[in-house]
This record gives sequence, structure tokens and C-alpha cells, in this order.
Amino acid sequence: MDKVDKVFSEPLNEVDDFNFDDKVADVFPDMIKRSVPGYERIIRHLGTFARLFVTDSSNVYDLGSSLGAATLSMRRSISASNVKMIAVDNSVSMVERSKKLFSAYGSDIPVQVIKQDIETVEISNASMVVLNFTLQFIEKAKRTDLLQNIVKGLNPGGLLVLSEKIHFSNPATQKLIDDMHLDFKRKNGYSELEISQKREALQDILIPETFDEHRNRLLSAGFRSADIWFQQYNFASIVAIK
Repeated sequence: MDKVDKVFSEPLNEVDDFNFDDKVADVFPDMIKRSVPGYERIIRHLGTFARLFVTDSSNVYDLGSSLGAATLSMRRSISASNVKMIAVDNSVSMVERSKKLFSAYGSDIPVQVIKQDIETVEISNASMVVLNFTLQFIEKAKRTDLLQNIVKGLNPGGLLVLSEKIHFSNPATQKLIDDMHLDFKRKNGYSELEISQKREALQDILIPETFDEHRNRLLSAGFRSADIWFQQYNFASIVAIK
């Protein structure tokens, strides 16, 4: 059973920037399930995309892999042969835990776990790349370079799945969706204190953008298409094809 997220349950004298440390890694499955609407559905369908897009003798990248849920979902569904998976995260806590998780689930498909900033990873011979709620933590000025690096390493017809918290340009829509997301978290047992302190911890490091901003950047980076395949409230997942 997942450990219950209590990271922000007690009053803090000072709320530091959110960090994917041991405390967060210990409760991450519970935290993200209770915070991100549709997360489990996105993870499940990554397996479907992997079955459809991963080709023989190619690489699959999970950039910002955290505990490896996306990697595991894809690995369970890949039918292509001679495939290698590369899971990349810059958190020591996440990397060490994910290594144990991958070892616990037997598979003929190898997973290389790398502790590294995703902006510096070389992408090559890729049939599928996943950025699952990861780009939003990258400085906006560096996002185009990262996507161009992915395009460069993707094979023709290759797929990027980009999941993000999104922003709405209309203030009334933004408020409505924010209120719906807050209600979602309250119904999942988070207190007003937890919601407030986590929001403060994330406000300077998680920078959401509109879908149009994402789509325009993806197309300018070299993808031939970029469209939303899933959205719930202010969380969306985009498929971009080279």
C-alpha cells in the first residue's frame, strides 16, 4: 500500500521550494494520485502508445522518470524486439527507488536508469519519448532547446507524449478550472493548510503555459503535429509526432 502524503500537513515556519527529496519520494504515488486529475489514466495509456509506436531495435526515453510508473507501463506493453529503455531523473531519491522497482518487475526489456538533468541527455534512435509532468519544471528559456534535442533524436514517425499542468488565457476560465482542481484535492483528503503550503512551495518552480504555447513550441521545434489526447481540468497530455 502507498504511504500517505503528509509532507505539508504540519504548519511550516518557512515554506521552501518544492524538492523531489526522500520525503516526497516516499509518498510520491499517493501525492500525485491525489493531486493530478487523470494521472492514472495517462500512465495506463502510455502503455497503449508504446504498443503502437515503439519499433524494433529502438530506444524509449522517460525524461523525468520519478519512480518509473511511466516506464513500467510502457515496458509491460511493448511488443517490439531488441528495445532499450532509458529512464532519466535528477533526483537521487527517485533514481534509487526506481532502480529497485524495475528490478522487482521481471522483463526481457532492459531499463537503464540515469541520474542526470534531462536537458543534457543525448537522445538517439528513439521511437518514443515521454515528458510526463516534467517540462513544467524546466526554465521556460530552456524548453525549446530540450524539445529540439528530442526531435533530433526521434526517428521519423516517432512519438513524444508531453503531459503538463496548463494555464488558460481567459481569467474567468482559469478561476473556474482552479476552483475545480481545488475541489478535487479537497475531496481527496487534503486540508486547506496542505493545499496552501504546497502551492507556495511550487509557485516559483512550476511554471504552466497555455496549450497554444505548447503547441506552437512543439511545431517550431520540428514536430509535424501536436494535439491534446487527454485533459481533465488544468492537466493535459499532448501527442506530438515527428
